[in-house]
Amino acid sequence: MDDVVNRLSRELADAMAAAVADDHRVEACHEKARAAGYNIKVSIEAVIGFANRAKRDRMAEAGVAVAKRAPVKDTSGMTSKDRRFLRSLRIAADEVSQQVE
Repeated sequence: MDDVVNRLSRELADAMAAAVADDHRVEACHEKARAAGYNIKVSIEAVIGFANRAKRDRMAEAGVAVAKRAPVKDTSGMTSKDRRFLRSLRIAADEVSQQVE
């Protein structure tokens, strides 16, 4: 990877770590664990992909078909914990309201 991608990846990882560390809910969980006699080690893995938009734009200008990704709309397989985790990372998941019969 080139220097720009490395720098952007590092900045994003730092921002994500800071967001999690600064969340009062995370600190509350750490405090509860300490009070119960435990230490917590948290490891979060994220897959980050970069696409060169300039290359994509050049291909489109040259008449090469460029596939666009459609947003994921079917979140029915997600649990409430999945949605809560995504919200904690400030990622919006389309929530579909379901009527209970």
